[in-house]
Amino acid sequence: MDLLLSPQLLASALVLGTLYALLALGLNLIYGTMRLLNIAHGEIVMIGGYVVYWGFTLASLNPFIATVAAALAAALLGVALFGSVLRPMLRSGELMARVEANSLLIFFGVSVILQNLAALAFTASPRGISFLDEIIEIGALRIGADRLVVIIVGLAACFGCLALFRLTTLGLAIRAIIQQRDAAALVGIDITRTNMAVFALGFGVAGLAGGLVAMIEQVSPFMGFPYTIAAFIVIILGGLGNLTGSLVGGLLLGVVETYGVALTSASYRSILLYGVFIAILLIRPEGLFGKRRQR
Repeated sequence: MDLLLSPQLLASALVLGTLYALLALGLNLIYGTMRLLNIAHGEIVMIGGYVVYWGFTLASLNPFIATVAAALAAALLGVALFGSVLRPMLRSGELMARVEANSLLIFFGVSVILQNLAALAFTASPRGISFLDEIIEIGALRIGADRLVVIIVGLAACFGCLALFRLTTLGLAIRAIIQQRDAAALVGIDITRTNMAVFALGFGVAGLAGGLVAMIEQVSPFMGFPYTIAAFIVIILGGLGNLTGSLVGGLLLGVVETYGVALTSASYRSILLYGVFIAILLIRPEGLFGKRRQR
């Protein structure tokens, strides 16, 4: 019981859940608007982590500035990928339907390419930085300053994205496309420009998450896959296309994983994650916060 009530354990769950929420937000955004399963999402996290690492190591950049640079670099990568590969395909409805059907294989190829390019450029050795390593005491809670920063920045980014979706014209356009793409086009929404913005935002959020990961963990070329799997589990929890559900689902998965590992063993982590994934698919396939469809 003392373990379950430990403020340190709750803080760890909040750190992990915040990162998962950020990851799922970007992944769910791309899937909701374009029906593309970006299996390379974790590799964008890896790129963001390396931007922060090399910015701090080579240019002595403050990690906060380097994290902003990581988000911008990832967003530019998303725009480049969309403009060079996906935009030409949008002109053909039949070709775009094929891309949607085979998006898993397309992004798997992107994932393998990014992993191996990073391994060739940086070697496979894990690398890390030391930043804000002092301990902050808040009542009974003792937490590293770097982890506290991850919670604050991550949650601020999540709520900022949700505010953008609800309060801006771009956000309204994105929500319209998620709900009904053809109807959104009929009322004058520029589908191509909105999709490009979605790619930039989705990749940028993943790059931001990678920068935050680099503050508290080591980065390596093959670090992305576990984050991709966690993000997929979160969007199943929260509901496909449900952006608010991504935030709640990420925090929930962070709690389940942290407390589950604490009560069992670290070797049970994969069992816990995939167990939650399968249970949700069997019990409520539309997600905890998704709407049931009427037959």
